[in-house]
Amino acid sequence: MRPRKHDDANEERRLSLEREQTSSLHGFWPMLARRDVLAGLLFIGVAVFGLWLSRDYPIGTALRMGTGYVPRLLCWILFGLGAVVLVQGLREAQDARALSSDDVSALRPLVFVTASLVIFGLSIERLGLVISILLLIGVGAVAARGLRPFETLLAALVLILLSWGIFILGLGLTIPVWPEW
Repeated sequence: MRPRKHDDANEERRLSLEREQTSSLHGFWPMLARRDVLAGLLFIGVAVFGLWLSRDYPIGTALRMGTGYVPRLLCWILFGLGAVVLVQGLREAQDARALSSDDVSALRPLVFVTASLVIFGLSIERLGLVISILLLIGVGAVAARGLRPFETLLAALVLILLSWGIFILGLGLTIPVWPEW
């Protein structure tokens, strides 16, 4: 049999080690929950995904760019920006607060702007340029509180005219202006 004194010392060391690991984990999660850290990780994740998607595209040279040149360049820029934001987020003072349930309302613009872009992309061929832009502006306007309906409609009309002038008249793209029912 071992003396009881050694067992107590081992038990104290084990408990102290567990406390250190638990406290370091508790300090780690709030650090990751900072907005800048999450934004940096998101930027890096999107950039890595974009680089992976464009891995088979020919890059070409700066004078004769291939189809993968600009997407890869933008992904590397986004990756660098994400790294800078992540490092700044990790360097912030400890008094920065973590995301809470009150910050869920901050996701409203992200959800509605993303939804408006997806709706526009899915509807432009079927509903035409005019209705798709009206949907884009209408759904996107829900993201911001306090927009006046007149200003929103005016922005939609200006965007319709600019898009029609640039893409249909100027570039000669075959985008339907109205739905073909």
